[in-house]
Amino acid sequence: MSIMDVLLALGAIAFAVSAVASRRVARRVAPVVVPVLVVGCVLQWLIEGFYWQFAPTYVLIAVAGGLVVAQAKWAGDPTATRARRLPLTLARGGVGLLMVPAALAWAVVPVPDLPRPTGPYAVGTEIFRWVDRNRPEPATDSAEDRRNVIVQAWYPADPAGNGRPAVYLDGLNQLPEQVTVLPGLLMRGYHRVDTHARLNLPVNPDRAHWPVVLFSPGYGAPRAFYTGLIADLASRGFVVLAVDHPYEVAVTELADGTIATPRQHFPDNDPDGSRYMSVQLDVRAADLRFVVDQLHRPDTLGPRLSGRLDIEHVAAVGHSFGGAAAAAALADDPRLMAAANIDGTLYGKLPQRSLHKPFLLVQSDYAETEHSEQFLDGNGSLLARSTAPGFRFEIAEANHYSFTDAPRFLADPARFLAAQLIGGARGARETQRATNDILVAFLQEPLGAGRADPSVAAARYRDIRGGSVR
Repeated sequence: MSIMDVLLALGAIAFAVSAVASRRVARRVAPVVVPVLVVGCVLQWLIEGFYWQFAPTYVLIAVAGGLVVAQAKWAGDPTATRARRLPLTLARGGVGLLMVPAALAWAVVPVPDLPRPTGPYAVGTEIFRWVDRNRPEPATDSAEDRRNVIVQAWYPADPAGNGRPAVYLDGLNQLPEQVTVLPGLLMRGYHRVDTHARLNLPVNPDRAHWPVVLFSPGYGAPRAFYTGLIADLASRGFVVLAVDHPYEVAVTELADGTIATPRQHFPDNDPDGSRYMSVQLDVRAADLRFVVDQLHRPDTLGPRLSGRLDIEHVAAVGHSFGGAAAAAALADDPRLMAAANIDGTLYGKLPQRSLHKPFLLVQSDYAETEHSEQFLDGNGSLLARSTAPGFRFEIAEANHYSFTDAPRFLADPARFLAAQLIGGARGARETQRATNDILVAFLQEPLGAGRADPSVAAARYRDIRGGSVR
């Protein structure tokens, strides 16, 4: 919320209060305040564009102004009866009611304010929309459709470079009615989200090659919903390649400009969806392998990033279903050096696999998320069967969504209430910072940056349980 927005919203509400509470004060200030508010709204619209959160404020200014005019008219009419004044009374009540949505638009669902990355590097970003010509698209009916894989690179950038702000979410002008569990309407103003990254900046010259982390989002979640976590990780010295998995993710833009939305095909004989999820896990793991393939092809990453990635040191990380995909990719692709699963349930035969590279599990508070037996047994089995170092940490007072930007979609009062109802009182900011501290320590050795102990990183925070399991 900009300073202009704050001043307009507070000015509109203050003027509305005066219109309802004191007709004399309202008449005196209206000739000055109403023109100022109207000009402010016009400037705000021209500079920042329309977004729905401000619509109730526009309406409030218009109706409160009309109420002041009507009150002045009735006040000068000594013949007005109580019945004739009834519409005026109702109008004052209407203005009072309009103050509620005008305030709630900011007090409940504002344009998100993402935390600034904590690492020493500025962050650049670039989007790649690739097509795997060797794989058909399993979600569509056309045999001609090929699998698209959308990747957004987040990387340590040269702070002296110039670049334009990065858009938060794919397809903002063509959003479906629902994005994951949220109405698309709520995101109409998300073009104003500051991702704390700039498009197409030069790569930071401090290192010739930067280690690589693939990131796979949760089921149905766009890569954008992890911007806080990912941008912070990039600021700490990693090139993070965040992957969108089309037709499963809520919304993403394909290479030809098409906006892809979910197409799920749960078989009738698969009541709990486990078989479908197992098949989809294979699709995701293949997407991640394709990204690694692309890294080994010359100039795939364009003039800025090509030749600047350490393609011999690549790890996979993911949240929820993406965490399972990261583990599955590690099990199948020897080019990956490590994997981390953030709060993800495993499917299919993955729990019976044996990993030969380091594996990390970071999970939310069991008391709040109430992980299923499949989550607990599957991850426990995978860690027990692994021959490489393994770690498991549980972050108290963090729920499943604390690793995402989702809590930032609510203003502080609503976020506090949500924490009381569904958990996550630690907050997304601290949860993500702790997760990245643990991730960085875990990834140091597999990605060629020396040894570090994830348990030491976890110990810097209160109530994080766990450590090495091997």
